Amino acid sequence: MVGLVVGIGIFRTPSVVASHVTSEWMFLLVWVMGGVITLVGALCYAELSSTHPDAGGEYHFLSRAYGQRIAMLFGWARCTVIQSGAIAAVAFVFGDYANQLLSLGPHGPAIYAVLSVLLVGGINVVGTVQSKQLQITVTAIVFGAITTIIGFGLLGTPTSAPPTPVVEPHTATLGMAMVFVLLTYGGWNETAYLSGELRNPQRNMIRVLVLGTCILVLFYLLVNFALLSVLGLDGLRSSDAVAADMMRQVAGPKGSTIVTVAIIVAALSTLNATAFTGARVFYSISKDLRIGGGWMGTWDERGKTPANAQIIQCGWALVLIAVGAGHPDGFAAMVNYTAPVFWGFMLLVALALFVLRWRFPHIDRPYQVPLYPLTPILFVLFCSYMLYSGILYAGQAGWIGLAVLAAGLPILLLRKTEAPIPSTRSPFL
Repeated sequence: MVGLVVGIGIFRTPSVVASHVTSEWMFLLVWVMGGVITLVGALCYAELSSTHPDAGGEYHFLSRAYGQRIAMLFGWARCTVIQSGAIAAVAFVFGDYANQLLSLGPHGPAIYAVLSVLLVGGINVVGTVQSKQLQITVTAIVFGAITTIIGFGLLGTPTSAPPTPVVEPHTATLGMAMVFVLLTYGGWNETAYLSGELRNPQRNMIRVLVLGTCILVLFYLLVNFALLSVLGLDGLRSSDAVAADMMRQVAGPKGSTIVTVAIIVAALSTLNATAFTGARVFYSISKDLRIGGGWMGTWDERGKTPANAQIIQCGWALVLIAVGAGHPDGFAAMVNYTAPVFWGFMLLVALALFVLRWRFPHIDRPYQVPLYPLTPILFVLFCSYMLYSGILYAGQAGWIGLAVLAAGLPILLLRKTEAPIPSTRSPFL
């Protein structure tokens, strides 16, 4: 569970979270609150996935609860908002850190983001298959970088550095802070599928989720406390590459460079994994809808890849990068773009637990969410608040994401089949 959740997001989100809180204790508190929401959501997903197992994940839950058209709309959202927005967001993380190594000026992060998408998209079009060993290695690099940050932050002595200017928070909004915290906890919905692999899931699933969540909260608190102890809240707010800036203060330029290179490698790997799975979502939905005259649903046998879908995905991600480049923080703009749509469908999944219990009262449930109906009610309330925050505070980028979702409504009339769209992992793993 910890391996699924911890990823590239922790190297970028702390600065944005700091911009939406007013004090250090509030900064740390929101990470604890994120762990509570993660646990509640994972408990609900555990019942859904063990009772209605399917490779389609949320697509399958929505289809059984509300019908095929709502599920299809979710598939459209995965392609055009959630998945593509995630690719653009990770590309901006890559750009922020690459610009630390070789600055290309104020537009450097966007330039690097474009180059990274073109590189990864080109590789996937050719047909290079992901290497399991490479992913294991990169995961080790991520954990190594985080451990280094914790160690230096808690035990290291900062070198002399110019005083950090006082930076006022953009807007002290708990809702937006939680959007970025929960982005960093992303992946917990995938851990719920472990229920099918456990012995005695009714008992052991609770142990896995509670223990895993406690480890994640402790891990993220240590990372953020280390960053806070060196940079301070104002230093976090003013940084686009918190790990590099922190290591520069405690270990000098060499330490900063080593951590930056590690994060760049991890970001490229995350970008490759997201593009790899995302193109297959594009490919699948094109098989269910009459989009592009069948061109997007063509499989390249030579490279064993959905090359045309990869080109479409890459092109749309570049459009989103261009949109993000027009904002002061491209990464934050892309998160805002996806947040309302993501939490809207998460709310539907939360409500689906009640709908499916009502529609299938006698089905076997290997795992049942504890304290029903209190636990799923809390999940519904959490999702409703996050949806409200995403719409209210996400600004122009959030409304663009909702407009793109609305553009998919007429396309649902063109659906052809009932085949499910495969679920994909969180892009920030």
